[in-house]
Order: sequence, then structure tokens, then C-alpha cells
Amino acid sequence: MSVRPVLVGILLVASGFAAGLPVTAQTAAESAPPAAPVTADVSDSAFLRIFLRDGSSLVSYGELARLEDRAVFSMPTSASFVDPQLHLVTLPADRVDWERTTRYAESARANRYLETRAEQDYAALSDEVAQALSDISTVQDASTVQDAPGRVAIVERARKTLAEWPPKHYNYKRDDVRQMIGMLDEAIADLRAAAGLRRFDLALVAAVDAAEAREPLLPKPTPREAIEQTLLAVSLTPSSVERVSLLTTVLGRLDRDASFEASWALTTRSAVRGMIDAEVAVDRLCQHLTRRYLSVTEQRAKAADVRGVQSVLAQIAVDDQRLGYRRPEAVLALVGAVHEQLDAARRLRLARDQWLLKSVSYRKYNAEVAPYLQRLQWLKPALEDIKALAGSTPVALAQIQAAAAQIVAAVAVVPAPEDLRAAHVLLVSAAQLADSAARIRREAALSGDLARAWDASSAAAGALMLTTRAAADIQAMLKPPVPIK
Repeated sequence: MSVRPVLVGILLVASGFAAGLPVTAQTAAESAPPAAPVTADVSDSAFLRIFLRDGSSLVSYGELARLEDRAVFSMPTSASFVDPQLHLVTLPADRVDWERTTRYAESARANRYLETRAEQDYAALSDEVAQALSDISTVQDASTVQDAPGRVAIVERARKTLAEWPPKHYNYKRDDVRQMIGMLDEAIADLRAAAGLRRFDLALVAAVDAAEAREPLLPKPTPREAIEQTLLAVSLTPSSVERVSLLTTVLGRLDRDASFEASWALTTRSAVRGMIDAEVAVDRLCQHLTRRYLSVTEQRAKAADVRGVQSVLAQIAVDDQRLGYRRPEAVLALVGAVHEQLDAARRLRLARDQWLLKSVSYRKYNAEVAPYLQRLQWLKPALEDIKALAGSTPVALAQIQAAAAQIVAAVAVVPAPEDLRAAHVLLVSAAQLADSAARIRREAALSGDLARAWDASSAAAGALMLTTRAAADIQAMLKPPVPIK
């Protein structure tokens, strides 16, 4: 059986020709149906729907974005798609019906494609297949065995192109494409038989995917519906700033647009103003509670009152519930600040418990070194004279050296607690520097060397400074820890 009549029939179906026209690529292109005019409003294509789990929906300009537990999108607050007055809205992600929202976005894209590009793309497909089949139809002797494998390959490629086209183009003309594929399958079978090919490619029997069920598109909201949707968004967003901004937008539209039914507009305007007043009142109360809680928490943390700080956290939870959980961001920030104070209270409590355990050894050490520290402090006038090069008597120098020697010898055998070892070293060093100051001052007086007198001054200054530092460090350890400012 000759395959030419079948190929010609396929070419006619693929290119959409009227019966009786000559079969060439040029006439296929000329006779293809013109693309459907673009009638959709370009501005409409970006407007989608966000479906909520309760079945309600919100209009979205473009698709929404999911950020962890939040869904963010731009919402038109007016019914005009030319000037939609967009407003950024944040919703809890668990309130969104993501599956239905995704299906609707896909339907909107498909609808937009079918209204604008589908006919043109289908015409291009028809031209492509027609051109491929035209290459076969121009062969004078279609029964030549040597040419048969090449013709089979051409038809198979055309079939593959057809089979892959509908799923990528929202199943446009799916039934027409399926009919063409059926005819191509017959042609392929004839061509294989003519070429003596017995192997059958199973990939060729795959049918065009069935059309998926699409979410029906909803009409544009009316001006009243646009306001009602905005108020729905107000009830859903957890952000008080967004709520007040949306409510203010609604109030402005009600005041500017006189087309609304009077009684509805009056009732809605009154309700919106009441909601704004309620939000402002909650803001003021929340700010007052925040200041009070932070003040109380700071005082209790300074007193290392861990239980007291914890009770503030419990009270915050009670007040948050009483306010209807309407300020989650503010409450979260407040709880974070209180937790910082709680951590500070715990650290201070631990430091004070540690001090209590060690305070006995601190007091014991202080009792043992206090007499020697006092003797060093008694040497202050004599050391001040050496420091100022104001003159030192032989008796004064001898007293300094004798006292310093006794202090070093006595303090050296006193065991210092770990936390007071640094102060202990300072105390010994102060006594040693006092001895050096007196000794060098004696040498300077005997030799009349002013440079040595300045060396004695430096040693005396060091002894005075270390004595003061050692006394302060020891006294600090005798007091319980205080909060770090």
C-alpha cells in the first residue's frame, strides 16, 4: 500500500489546510489560521488569589513569598487594576491553603497564555510539522526501500514534537494534537512495513497527557469586596503596624469614594475607626507595660532575685493573653530583654553563692595581714617625703626599712586564698619597694647624687601605689559581688 495518500492527509491535518490545496511549506504557512487577537488586559495577568484554609481568599499582585513561618505578598486595596494601590501584607504561613493557591496561579498563567500566545504557538507547531512532512511528500518515489528509514525518522521526530507540545503549552489543542498523533502512528506503521522494519518503538505509543483539573478563575472584586478583603487581611496579619496601615487605607477610600451604599459605608467607617482606636489603645498599654516590666526586672536582676525575674515572665504571658496576643513582635522583644536580665540575675546569684562559700577564708586572710597592711599605710608620710624629695631623717629611713623587712617576713608565710593571691603579691611588692626607697634615699644622701634621689622617689611612688591597690583588692573580696554595670 502506498504511503503518499496517508502523508498528504497527515500534512493537511497538521497544518490546518482546507481540502484540495497544494501541499507545500509555503502554502502551509500562508494558510495557517491567524493568531487570535490579544484581548486580555495586560494589567490583569499579575493579579492572583491567595486561598486560606477556611475557604476565603485574598487578591495578590504577583505570587506570594514564603519566609519561614510567614507568607508575604502585595495586596491591592482598591478594585482598580489600573491603579491598584498595593500594600505589603504578612500572614502566618499556616493560614494559607498552599496547594489551592498554587493551582490558582497555574490556572491564571494558563488562562493568560491561552488568551495571548497559544494560537500563535500552535500555528508555529503546525508549520514545523508541515515542513517535516512536506520533506517526505516531495519525494517522487515513496516506496524506494533505501529512502524508507530516513522517512521513518522524519515522521518519528514529528510525532515526538507533537507528543511533547501539549504538556508544555497548558494542553492547548490537546485533542487535535492527539488526532494528528494517531494519524502519524498509522503512517509510521506503513513506512516501517514498506522498509521491512519489524522492531516497534514502544516510546511511540505514549499518549498525550490528559488535561489536569484547573482551579476556576474568580472575577475581579468589586470596590466593596476590595474593602472587605482588606479588612480580612487586617484580621489575619500579626503585625500591628500593618493592621493600622491597612485600616487607615480603608478609611481613606471610604472618605474619598462616594459610590458606596451610604448605610454600609457609614457602618464600615465607624467600625474601622473603632478598630484604629483599639489598636492605638493597645499600643499605649503595651508600651506602659513594657516600661514597667523592664524597670522591675532590672531591679530584681540587680538583687540577684531569680524567682522575681521569672515571675515577670509569667505575668507577661498573662497580659499577652489578656491583650488577645495582638502584639507578638513587642512581646517577643520584651521577653527577650527579660531573659537577658534573668541570665544576669542567675550569674550574679551564682557569683554570690560562690562568695559565700569562700568568704570565711577571705576574712581569715584579711585578719592575718591587716596589721601589716596598716603598718605599710603608717609609712605613707615618710614615703611621701621620699617621693617628693622633701628630705628624710635617718630615723625615718631606718623605720621604713625595719617595718618593710618585718612585713615581708610575716606576710610571706601567710597562706593566701586563690582569689587573693594577686593582692598578696602586691602587698609583698609594696613592702619591698618601700625598703628599696629608703635604702636608695640613704645612698643618695650619702653621695649627694640627685639622680639616685629620683630613683628613690620612683620606688616610694610604687610602694604607695601598690599599698593602696592591695588594700582595695582585699577589701573588695570581703564584700559580696555586685551587678556589672
